[in-house]
Amino acid sequence: MSKSKRLNSMMQVDFRRMFTTSRLPIFLLIALMMPILILTMTTMVSGTEVANPQTGVVTTMEAFTNTWQIIGSESGAGMMAMDMTTMCNINLIFFMAGVFVCLFVADDFRSGYAKNLFTVRARKMDYVISKTVSGFFAGALMLIVFFFGAIIGGAAAGLPFTLGAAGVFSLIMCMIAKIFLMLVFVAIAVLVSCFGKNRSWLSILLFAFAGMLLFMMIPMMTPLNAGIMNVMMCLVGGALFAAGLGAGSNALLTRQDLI
Repeated sequence: MSKSKRLNSMMQVDFRRMFTTSRLPIFLLIALMMPILILTMTTMVSGTEVANPQTGVVTTMEAFTNTWQIIGSESGAGMMAMDMTTMCNINLIFFMAGVFVCLFVADDFRSGYAKNLFTVRARKMDYVISKTVSGFFAGALMLIVFFFGAIIGGAAAGLPFTLGAAGVFSLIMCMIAKIFLMLVFVAIAVLVSCFGKNRSWLSILLFAFAGMLLFMMIPMMTPLNAGIMNVMMCLVGGALFAAGLGAGSNALLTRQDLI
């Protein structure tokens, strides 16, 4: 079997497994419900005053004032602030996708599928590419589902859908940039999963640590007023990360015992 046919066969198996098991639908359902619950619940408690019993300091609960805040913020508009709108938004999907990939790869090693696969002389790089592509596709689906969940949640919460200076084009560019940036997080997840193998808990912990270091990079590279340049940066950066970390994943699989 040629290299291209072997890779194509492996990708077909991965995609079939993704869509015939319950894990991906569960993650997609979570991605859909997240923005609906976040927008409706925060709107309900908006303006509520909470007093600290020890200091007596009164804090007013603030929430989203616009539906698109859960997708992103404009360049320079408080991107480094650690508040509700910057922490509870679509960027959480990057962590969800990473967890999905970690569990997906761990299943291969736990069930013996990976060992049997490599025993019949399957190329380890083909395995890495297949997992990266399928994980990227799953992550992109989660982002798109979250977007539609945000529309439903914004309507349910009665929040405005005005885009201001950003415009519809920038909103589309923002989403495309986030989809391309997903390659970075998926490549990291594949790398740590090749290290953790059947120990999904270890893979998830390593991914969470690496993801937290990169979390603040997401709003800067994919602002709500994104343009073609943001899309190109995310595309090139995602491709470079996928290639570099993919080579690292291949090296890990080559040097480790596949048990």
